[in-house]
Amino acid sequence: MRAAVRHLAGEIGPRLATSASFREAATWFSDQMRGLGYTVSQEMFRVPGGDSWGVPVEAGRSMNVIADPPGFDPARPHLVVGAHLDTVAVSPGAEDNASGVAVVRELGRLAATYGSRLPVRFVAFGAEEPRGPGDDLHHFGSQHRVAAMTAAERRALRAMVSLDRVGVRGPSVPVCDGGTSNGRVVRSLVDAAGGIPTATCEDRASDHWSYEKADIPAARLGSIPYAGYHSAGDLPRVVDDRQLQRVATITWRWLQ
Repeated sequence: MRAAVRHLAGEIGPRLATSASFREAATWFSDQMRGLGYTVSQEMFRVPGGDSWGVPVEAGRSMNVIADPPGFDPARPHLVVGAHLDTVAVSPGAEDNASGVAVVRELGRLAATYGSRLPVRFVAFGAEEPRGPGDDLHHFGSQHRVAAMTAAERRALRAMVSLDRVGVRGPSVPVCDGGTSNGRVVRSLVDAAGGIPTATCEDRASDHWSYEKADIPAARLGSIPYAGYHSAGDLPRVVDDRQLQRVATITWRWLQ
């Protein structure tokens, strides 16, 4: 996980969703998951121009990278675990969100090696970061993914978990949802934590919210405040190995 954070935030750097560096990161994630035995596909979509945290940006195209286990059938019961791969224009995005992508990649390794209670679709979302205020200018990749799901896939998806800003050291691991569901996914993640401290909250600022708005059970892990948020200071040194391990452990227990 540490190596993945260093590669994405240290070697590739800022990954605006419509940029060449984002495509480089998407290729890296695709290669990593193929190497673990997953069937990988890329889902393209349009992103409008706007404001990327103070930087004017033009419209363009981004993508979601979807990694499915061998023989995966989206019309049968399954889980989705995802993390956004993009950053705001100026940020190397170590915490936001190389940390989440690194944990997703590790969970993919564990699931491929040991299996899970249900098949898991892993997604690296494009264009999560906002290009203006409100839901319509945020979470473009996950909104596209949810809109593309068939009725059978929606019925089969048992739960979605978003890993977003999961590496900053804190006293606990935030476990949140948007406050419109019955809280089942949050409770199951808290139960999976065992002795790892957790703190529950209401949060609509990550890709889980696109699923929750569509009445699909969903939750987010992560969101501890830190000084380098959405800035050039979001470098690998802000990410704590112990916190990455806590989040990976909770999610892996939940997948088992």
